[in-house]
Amino acid sequence: VVKDIGLQLPEIRDRGIRVVSESTSQYFALHGKTGNLVTAERIDREQLCRLVEKCVLRCELIVEGQM
Repeated sequence: VVKDIGLQLPEIRDRGIRVVSESTSQYFALHGKTGNLVTAERIDREQLCRLVEKCVLRCELIVEGQM
């Protein structure tokens, strides 16, 4: 993710980059050493999308400062 938006790894901490979602659980995070998007906790599809065939978890990447 960090490479895709054109930043360097040290900027993850300096720029306050974080992943947020609408739910109370934060299922995704940025790996501090690689800048990759990773799962932050176990994702249980049966619990999240019981009655829905297509299960989608939406999240946003927040980057503070100018791009």
